[in-house]
Amino acid sequence: MAKGKKMDMLIVGSKTKEALKGSGKKTFNVSGDTLDAINKYVYWLVEQAQLRCEANGRKTIRPHDVLCCD
Repeated sequence: MAKGKKMDMLIVGSKTKEALKGSGKKTFNVSGDTLDAINKYVYWLVEQAQLRCEANGRKTIRPHDVLCCD
């Protein structure tokens, strides 16, 4: 992604925040910029999946392109 370009939010903020907070005995606070950090990570995952797919000569991104680390 080009530097300086605003990234669209790829995650559902309320659901992600709810998951991060946890439940039961132990709950956590979530800082305001945490969702931005997770969103940047998701963009990175997407880019890595695209690169792996391309490196394997495919046009279809498969689950192992996202989950597998080389």
